[in-house]
Amino acid sequence: MTTTTDTSVLAARFQETFDAAPDGVWQAPGRVNLIGEHTDYNEGFVLPFAIDKTAKVALRVRDDSAVRMLSTFGGHGLVETDLEGLEPGSGEGWSRYPLGVAWALKERGIDVPGFDLLLDSDVPSGAGLSSSHAIECAVISALNDLTGAGFAAEDLVLATQRAENVFVGAPTGIMDQSASLRGAKGHAVFLDCRDQHVELVPFDAEASGLVLLVIDTKVSHSHADGGYASRRASCELGAEILGVKALRDVGIEVLEEASGLLDETTLRRVRHVVTENDRVLQTVELLSSNGPASIGALLDASHVSMRDDFEISCAELDLAVDTSRANGAIGARMTGGGFGGSAIALTPVGQEQQVRDAVVRSFAEAGFTTPDIFTVTPAAGALRLA
Repeated sequence: MTTTTDTSVLAARFQETFDAAPDGVWQAPGRVNLIGEHTDYNEGFVLPFAIDKTAKVALRVRDDSAVRMLSTFGGHGLVETDLEGLEPGSGEGWSRYPLGVAWALKERGIDVPGFDLLLDSDVPSGAGLSSSHAIECAVISALNDLTGAGFAAEDLVLATQRAENVFVGAPTGIMDQSASLRGAKGHAVFLDCRDQHVELVPFDAEASGLVLLVIDTKVSHSHADGGYASRRASCELGAEILGVKALRDVGIEVLEEASGLLDETTLRRVRHVVTENDRVLQTVELLSSNGPASIGALLDASHVSMRDDFEISCAELDLAVDTSRANGAIGARMTGGGFGGSAIALTPVGQEQQVRDAVVRSFAEAGFTTPDIFTVTPAAGALRLA
């Protein structure tokens, strides 16, 4: 996907497409999860940040219930549907995300009118950077404003999760939309997924002489597939056997005792979540006291846990992580739901090109698709542009 960075260009394209000016333009960012994977739906801790790649929507409400949607990225024509009779499973491809949040707002009693929408996004799709939530958060921000619903960010987070879980059919937690809606420039979002409490934690890699590289392996993934759902089911089973509401309530000291109660696979799933929660807390403490240069070992340990205990990595992700570390990165891990997507590598500025070159070379030697490698910085959350 490519984005038109000029808001006026998007508005002009909307006018050209729908023969009327939009009511406004909104944007919402994708996210990188610094650490804390698959802990969100276990009511645990996560540490994502909004990135400087966004989905923009120009939107105009209609006086009927019709919906017309178009995206600027290739291969997609005009989508036309109606909000009357909208139900879970409606829509195809990217159109499910705007329709899902409209449905979720209607479910909350909001009189959502039909609308015309033009989408433009530069958040890579399928890369584990939450391109779908960026779309949802941009649209729900627009509809929240234009309907006068007046929901706070916390309410929009839950409505978006409802859209994902029920309408789209992906059993995701609240991390992605929380980062997109509540992010702040120069900060990571330390989120307690049990009560939505947020603390903004400074994360300025550049000031520490570092860059955060994203390595998009080009292995596409989908949260609506069985791998994600089966991991969630294992976590729920583990919590039930251990007699707790969620794995958030299991301390590291309980793991040895749990080994006698859980089958081997469930134990490994539980162990990842419990140790990952602990790594998030350690990372927040280190960032607050010592800065980004101190968290490399925790990023490494997180990847090992996802690779071995949660089993959500793949050959391309492992190669990206191992090659980055061997060529100067101080810490690296896969990020996102897994089974493909992206890795991140926290890298000294002076080693950046070496890491980039080595990863591209290693992928070529392995016969893998050439990865897309770029830097990200913590950016502002969802906002109205015009």
